[in-house]
Amino acid sequence: MEIVESIELLQQRMMSARAAGKTIAFVPTMGFLHAGHCSLLEEGRRRGDLLVLSIFVNPTQFGQGEDFEDYPRDLQKDCTLAQEAGVDLIFAPSAVAMYPHGYATEVNVAGITAGLCGASRPSHFRGVCTVVTKLFNIVQPHVAVFGTKDFQQLAVVKRMTRDLNLPIEIIGMPIYREADGLALSSRNVYLDPEQRQQALALSQGITLAQELVKQGQTDAATVIAAVSCHLGAQSQVRSDYVAICHQSTLEPQQQIDGDSVLLVAALVGRTRLIDNGYLMDLS
Repeated sequence: MEIVESIELLQQRMMSARAAGKTIAFVPTMGFLHAGHCSLLEEGRRRGDLLVLSIFVNPTQFGQGEDFEDYPRDLQKDCTLAQEAGVDLIFAPSAVAMYPHGYATEVNVAGITAGLCGASRPSHFRGVCTVVTKLFNIVQPHVAVFGTKDFQQLAVVKRMTRDLNLPIEIIGMPIYREADGLALSSRNVYLDPEQRQQALALSQGITLAQELVKQGQTDAATVIAAVSCHLGAQSQVRSDYVAICHQSTLEPQQQIDGDSVLLVAALVGRTRLIDNGYLMDLS
């Protein structure tokens, strides 16, 4: 496994791989890897001849007062997990390399970024789209693998890739959960034991919604109210949003159908967590 910090060297490696006819699979991350990330790497390993992992805590997707400086980092552990997952190359650039002095270009996707996380983090998706576009241009992957825990992010990346005619297949992988249902997140490390227990309200709320729909409830407002009530019963959980949206457009829905997804964001103590779940099983 090779670790590359230089953009120019990485591009040389990728051009050589493409010239040799290799399929490049790419998993972009901010590091502090956990089992959820490893599931993405396993899918990337399955799909690509060359598996590239990026580790970059992107400053442009953090708003003022957010946790950029405190975001957990452990490159040594990340490298160990990456090697075990079969990663061929880790791209770990510096912020100065990615955003040199005088950098002045941003990528923005309108509409789909306005609500949900975009409402409370107005500059977040502009930073995400900018860095993902740069990473795509540097790595030149055939396939890129993302998790669906960041559901809006995945929808935004798919829209951006389609709108900009980028020749990359975007793969979304299922949420990886702990045994009690908590969605794995690098930010879970911030939670103390009591907060960790109360954070289960997010996944419990999704299960509650799915049960209501299974019983025949299709009114979105009724389901949202039930989930919001469940979150509100926890002393350290403060809801940011509970929404039922179309899974592709993220437009709010009044009636629940096979395209509906429940999206939840909340502060648990001072830690912002997100989760989501489909509301109908059409299999």
